[in-house]
Amino acid sequence: MPYRGLLAHYGPLLDLPAHTRPVTLLEGNTPLIPAVSLARQLGGGFELYIKYEGLNPTGSFKDRGMTAAISEALGRGVTTVICASTGNTAASAAAYAARAGMKSIVLIPQGKVAAGKLAGAIAYGAQVIQIDGSFDDALTMVVEISRKHPISLVNSINPYRIEGQKTAAFEICDGLEQAPDWLCLPVGNAGNITAYWAGFKQYNNLKWSGLPHILGVQAAGAAPLVLGHPVEHPETVATAIRIGKPARGEQALEAAEESAGRIIAVSDEEIVAMQKLLARLEGIWVEPASAAGLAGLAHEIAAGKFDARGRRIVAICTGHGLKDPEIVTQGMDKPKIVAPQLQALEEVILG
Repeated sequence: MPYRGLLAHYGPLLDLPAHTRPVTLLEGNTPLIPAVSLARQLGGGFELYIKYEGLNPTGSFKDRGMTAAISEALGRGVTTVICASTGNTAASAAAYAARAGMKSIVLIPQGKVAAGKLAGAIAYGAQVIQIDGSFDDALTMVVEISRKHPISLVNSINPYRIEGQKTAAFEICDGLEQAPDWLCLPVGNAGNITAYWAGFKQYNNLKWSGLPHILGVQAAGAAPLVLGHPVEHPETVATAIRIGKPARGEQALEAAEESAGRIIAVSDEEIVAMQKLLARLEGIWVEPASAAGLAGLAHEIAAGKFDARGRRIVAICTGHGLKDPEIVTQGMDKPKIVAPQLQALEEVILG
């Protein structure tokens, strides 16, 4: 039977109202890619897999939750949806709203959104509004306006977003025929770590697939869950996780504690280095934030805080590299220009 999207594939396992009207772009069903070379580079002796969420329709994991949130809203007769976003949510909300025939409104922090993500929201027809403030300010505003007017909020505090996003945990268990020993992933607004843990617990109750330990990773300049307090002015090249007050911070801490895992922070330098390493060793290009989970794994192994030997580890890469290409292009050397002659080409290639 052809794949028909997450709601069709996992619908009976999702807590969605009866009025839900499916809106799909055939999201989900993303590959679980063995990363043999990277595992060897990190010391070897363990299995490493990349759950490549950048191959969802709009290039990020957000599509999993958005198909559920927009489908529920459409079933209620909603005509306008709104979100605050550092980029990926904006593109996803706009695409699914367009698919459903809805208007979408996106609030973004001024100057803090990667061009590839902003372009997506605009292309899908969203009304994009920049505010002179942070993502957290934008989130406060969209919450307030959705309470005052008949506009549906589709940020991760929407419970149906979590229902959709937890399907990634189901797919991992189906692919491996059990849960991994460890799951490593970036943590920004903390909806994803919350959803994965909910998904693993549900699948374990249904199929006894086991439960992973969770390693959540924040950027050092935006690490409120590690510091233990909000960050007023978060800063990191990993724009997707540049959030100082995670909406689901408490649930993220609970997931780490219940799983006997932890949440750590790594530097921007470690994140960018891992982004480059993953691309060069495995042919997988992800946006900077998506490399945070792997950067955290590398950090813990190097520090002697993580014994990976004999483990099966899955790292979540949340968005495609094309979502935020500036980190690569801004520092690259210009391509060498040669004459259209074989000899000239040989001199450059062979020296």
